[in-house]
Amino acid sequence: MLARVLSCAVVGLEGELVQVEIDITRAQLPAVTVVGLPDTAVQESRERVRAAIRNSGLAWPANNRITVNLAPADLRKEGPAYDLPIAIGILLASGQVEGTVTDAVFIGELALTGDVRPVRGVLPMAMTAAAHGVRRAFVPAANGAEAALVSGLTVYPVDSLASVVAHLNGTVPLPVCTAPPPAAIDDPAWVATDFADIVGQEHVKRALEVAAAGGHNVVMKGPPGSGKTLLARAVPGILPPLTTGEAMEVTRIYSVAGLLSPGTGLVTARPFRAPHHTISNAGLIGGGSIPRPGEITLAHRGVLFLDELLEFDPHVLEMLRQPLEDKTVTIARAKQAVTFPASFMLCAALNPCPCGYLGDPERACTCPPTVVSRYQRRLSGPLMDRIDLFVDVPRVPFEKLSAATRGEPSAAVRERVTAARQVQARRFAGTRTATNGEMTAAQVRDFAQSEMEPAAADLVKRAVERLNLSARAFHRVLKVARTIADLAGSPTITAAHMAESIQYRARMD
Repeated sequence: MLARVLSCAVVGLEGELVQVEIDITRAQLPAVTVVGLPDTAVQESRERVRAAIRNSGLAWPANNRITVNLAPADLRKEGPAYDLPIAIGILLASGQVEGTVTDAVFIGELALTGDVRPVRGVLPMAMTAAAHGVRRAFVPAANGAEAALVSGLTVYPVDSLASVVAHLNGTVPLPVCTAPPPAAIDDPAWVATDFADIVGQEHVKRALEVAAAGGHNVVMKGPPGSGKTLLARAVPGILPPLTTGEAMEVTRIYSVAGLLSPGTGLVTARPFRAPHHTISNAGLIGGGSIPRPGEITLAHRGVLFLDELLEFDPHVLEMLRQPLEDKTVTIARAKQAVTFPASFMLCAALNPCPCGYLGDPERACTCPPTVVSRYQRRLSGPLMDRIDLFVDVPRVPFEKLSAATRGEPSAAVRERVTAARQVQARRFAGTRTATNGEMTAAQVRDFAQSEMEPAAADLVKRAVERLNLSARAFHRVLKVARTIADLAGSPTITAAHMAESIQYRARMD
């Protein structure tokens, strides 16, 4: 007897429907064969499904040859998400399930006891199923909240194989899962560090405010203990809340990466990723034989913090060049090419030398000049060209450390940043650009270069000549100046706005 059940695969960040076909025939030598380009995890589903069916009080078709075909046959199937559809298909073909499943998709890993375990990538799978007219989805209970985010799809959270069979046979219906309300973006637990708790460093806070308002990349340089890491961890608290579309993008990425906590619905907090400096190329950019998202994609719509920037492998850092420009990364393999989003704000911290005290007024540097030169050359010119703001983070004097007064809270800064982002949203309405940091050359000409006052134009001309700025650096100066003007509520870029933008560029160039 032949049975067909729908499931789904994940390719990159997109889902693709998979038809699970089960054929059961009488045979002297019982066997289970899985075809359709399965990987090892799918091949091993034969044993998991057999044990799950038996331990759920159901009958395994003995003395039969069972053929499982996963179509389309040229798409590689990987992971344990096909356990549940294979089991339902076998029960349908053997007459133990009588319900209609033509409008349903089944996703889930089976334990030997028959329990259904969570899998990753359920959200893009559910989105694909709904787009193809599927009306019901049977998913692991731990993945129910993310699947319920998809409109037009009735989601049934599944705890065990037996409960699915009882539902399909009409004896014990399963409850329908609804998406939980999103967590409040202003929840104090979400903000790791508040600007009000960071003493001093007002000019650094201002630079981070500008970077957050325009989606610019920023590098902080200073001696150990000056507060660089603390400042970076406060950046998510001044970023505006995610829009619904951005939240769905982030949730889909984290679903594919398997980083959503059980029962988690929509991700509302902007990502903050801080990989260690020993990270590999694939860990940062993404990769693998079956491409997986890396840290730059996990930081999409959020912050990628690279602490001790010059300790990273230079080859790893150089791979950031293209994603910083294009906001996407394409990973090509022999059998497929996958494009991942990578629209993140790069926030990096570095010491000026290996000992960290070069230029420090309180402690002398012990590094030889040749060592300092070699250390600083680990950050190449082309990569520095892609950084918008460079800011020094000096040692905080005792008087400020011991002061009882608190600084401006992150909530107040976030209001200004959100207002500037709203100006940019109106400016770039109808385009793929979201912030000033993402402006194309044509947009820089239309929205920055053509809106400068004569004094600002003269100032940037002299800066290009004296600082020997490249064309890319020139454009980045204009982008930052446009953001500073937006924060000030000014339709034009004045000389004061341009001067502040240039001083951020002049720090390390």
